[in-house]
Amino acid sequence: MGSSFSSLGKNLIIAGIMVVIVGVVIYFFGNKLGWIGHLPGDIRVEKDNFKIYVPFTTMILAGLILTLLFHLLKKLF
Repeated sequence: MGSSFSSLGKNLIIAGIMVVIVGVVIYFFGNKLGWIGHLPGDIRVEKDNFKIYVPFTTMILAGLILTLLFHLLKKLF
């Protein structure tokens, strides 16, 4: 039982560090990241009283980046 809690604690620390890193990047470089969500393949429909936004391409790109990041972290640790 103790092993699963230490593993959970380690994963929570890693997730927290990643959230801090993403927060710092958004804080300092947020104005340069305007292209996120406006990639070809992202669907945006805006009418008078209706808005829908489906960021397909952005989510695929984010998934690929996170997969590579987790793979690198797994290899390092």
